[in-house]
Amino acid sequence: MNRRKKIKQLLEAHAKKANAKLAPKKKSTYISKADRLKLAAEANTDASVTPES
Repeated sequence: MNRRKKIKQLLEAHAKKANAKLAPKKKSTYISKADRLKLAAEANTDASVTPES
């Protein structure tokens, strides 16, 4: 590999990483199992407490 190709390859890799950082995230943030259970329990209590009219 000649010097020009190496430099070009490095610059392209740096540009790709920079663009990836700027791109919007596709994955949602991780929620632990304990937090999911806590949220589900709160949702169940909220649903059962709603007043009937």
